[in-house]
Amino acid sequence: MRDMITTLGIRREDKNEWERRVSIIPEHAGRLMQTAGLRIMVQPSALRVFQDHEYAQVGGVIKEELDDCEVILNVKEVPPEKILADKVYLLFSHTIKGQPHNLAMLRRFMEQRCTLIDYECITDDQGKRLVFFGRYAGLAGMLETLRGLGLRWRLQGQSTPLLELKPAYEYDSLESAESAVHSIGERISSHGGGPFRTAPVIFGFSGYGQVSRGAQEIFDLLPVRTLAPQELDAAVPYAGFYKTVFTEEDMVEPCRPGAVFSLNEYYQRPKNYCSRFQSYLPFLTVLVNGIYWDKRYPRLVSKKGLRELAQQGPLRLQIIGDISCDIHGSIECTERITTPENPFLTWQPLTGAWHIGLSTDGVSILAVDHLPAELPRAASIGFSQALWPLLSGLATVDLHAPLAQCGLPEPLQRATILHNGVLTSGFQYLQKHLQKED
Repeated sequence: MRDMITTLGIRREDKNEWERRVSIIPEHAGRLMQTAGLRIMVQPSALRVFQDHEYAQVGGVIKEELDDCEVILNVKEVPPEKILADKVYLLFSHTIKGQPHNLAMLRRFMEQRCTLIDYECITDDQGKRLVFFGRYAGLAGMLETLRGLGLRWRLQGQSTPLLELKPAYEYDSLESAESAVHSIGERISSHGGGPFRTAPVIFGFSGYGQVSRGAQEIFDLLPVRTLAPQELDAAVPYAGFYKTVFTEEDMVEPCRPGAVFSLNEYYQRPKNYCSRFQSYLPFLTVLVNGIYWDKRYPRLVSKKGLRELAQQGPLRLQIIGDISCDIHGSIECTERITTPENPFLTWQPLTGAWHIGLSTDGVSILAVDHLPAELPRAASIGFSQALWPLLSGLATVDLHAPLAQCGLPEPLQRATILHNGVLTSGFQYLQKHLQKED
């Protein structure tokens, strides 16, 4: 007997007060109902950037209980005690690295015989991600980093137009935020002074993916000149900013003397490579970090490296916009997650002490782990545009069939961590993380 999907549920986000995003916007919910024959139930929410009545207007049913839904969409994690049995959940589970803080949730999904599909793992045949918020993390992260730099300079007695920037979440749209940055750029070009006269202001961007490109979209609204990493020592002060984008070959090198860099080898055998990023840090005013990282890879910035630089004299490096936001990860001095309300922590290289907030010295670090939530409407629209076509065939999926024969599109099959409560072949490695917690 086939177990067909008839009803899709949109769950309210309850991870924190800042999470206002949705995975499917009302317009696309209406299309799924019209073209795929699905019913859509929406859990009521006062926080959601798209209001309940907008879903009702396209035919959605506003309902507290989602028990009748075979598929439930979320953006962030679900509290373990709220996981319903025998459902298909789509969300960012933040479990694929074996993150300890989410293993209880993963175990509960298994106990409840759920199918878990992780947005982060939805890829095409070449492994390219198909649905993501990365661009919006970059956009919001750059807005916050620029604002933080303006505030740091003010603490140091320097006033610049960057002080006019508001927190990203206070802009009513992405367009209004972009307009504000463009206006500030014109003012800097016309009346550059303060720190622009005393030293070149150099922003380094690690990586070239969606996060980095999103950050550069905002940054390029300012007066910007581009430098190659090898040209950093040639920069001279002017009324504007410099930009340097670091690729893998710029950031790491083979540990064995005389060996030649190979991108394929780096990703297949990262232990053969060492970080070379320390050599760039003396020139950077700001580092914007947007790379994927796990423990297999060398760090970009180590505590030891920053301490050695600080022992040589005052650091030029003011802020690290750690958009990737891995605790003690590629930026080792990212000590904890911060909030949009107070997004920076400051780490003191000479003492190892840190505190929440900005300071006149030390390195200030943006460490918000859900930056796209600061641009909830634009981020939701972009994400939904990519996701909804993948859901249009759900009505023909047979939940009782084996994963390969159930009818899920291949990108969703590749992203299935659990099928009816059992780890799929591509995610069997998570069992060792679960066992560690036992």
